[in-house]
Amino acid sequence: MKKIYKTFFLVLFISFADKEFAQSKESQEPTRIFRVYEDNDFFNINGHGTDKSYSDGTRLDFFYQKKNEGRFFLDKLMPNAGDSSKNIYGWSLMQIMITPTDISTEDFQPNDYAYAGALFALHSLYSYNAQKKYGFQTEILAGVRGPASFGKQVQTGVHGLIDYQKPKGWDNQLRNMPLVNINFTAEKQFLSVGNFMEINGGSLVRAGSLMDGVFMYPMIRIGQMSPYFEGYLNQFGSFEREGKRIKTQYYFVFKPIGSFIAYDALFQGKRENETRDNYKYQTNESRNIQHLISDIQVGAVVARGNFSMSYTQTYTSEFEKGLYSHSVGNLSLYFRW
Repeated sequence: MKKIYKTFFLVLFISFADKEFAQSKESQEPTRIFRVYEDNDFFNINGHGTDKSYSDGTRLDFFYQKKNEGRFFLDKLMPNAGDSSKNIYGWSLMQIMITPTDISTEDFQPNDYAYAGALFALHSLYSYNAQKKYGFQTEILAGVRGPASFGKQVQTGVHGLIDYQKPKGWDNQLRNMPLVNINFTAEKQFLSVGNFMEINGGSLVRAGSLMDGVFMYPMIRIGQMSPYFEGYLNQFGSFEREGKRIKTQYYFVFKPIGSFIAYDALFQGKRENETRDNYKYQTNESRNIQHLISDIQVGAVVARGNFSMSYTQTYTSEFEKGLYSHSVGNLSLYFRW
């Protein structure tokens, strides 16, 4: 397993060091970006990886600019940040897995998080207004929770590939149900200190069958970086400043989040094999989720030309009352053209 990760990071280093690959063509600004996004609790800056609670979230994104206003009916539902806004649309695919602490047993574990998987597609608009220093992010999501999300097959296959412990309890996962959600984020700049530091604030509302909740946060960015509201593409590569091309940017991000969760389909619901044994798993109405949740995100971004990578560590309080808090790392790669 260690050899796999050493090889992975060696490939990343070679790609990052290759100037022909990394540097952009100065005569043409990029209009598209592809992101590979991996949440995993095996990633941990303290060196102690786990495999429990929110265990994995894999996401692939394709973001792009349009010459004209979007005519797709979903595009018309998503607000932009004014006439001078920089708009980037996106299509994404994401899979999420929730597991209990002990994945070596086939038995249902009533005093831990239940197995749950989700698979969904998203259409998005990230809109930023550089003049007024605010932005909107809108995501429309559709998919499925349960066995149809292929959580069992993917986790079992990956664990077999890296010769890791086989997860045996997926027959206890939450049942199939359709997922439809709308996620809307509004952000505004409160303070900037030259080109070195920014303090922005944001609020996020999620509504639908996947999650109902409200999130609020400040976001502090420190380093050599493009201004946040200059647009999503500029955050992950070379950029223009006062007529000069800045080929490299690097910055740290600190983002504490307070949230109120009214409903979360990944932690509430009946399980697939509930009638096969004597356990009676709580229904949506009685499951004791934690409504007030706090997160602390700490991370860094390094970008050169059209290539960027970021790492973020998120510490989260318990999702269900009486259970445990958790830490998940995120490694993301960005390719612009």
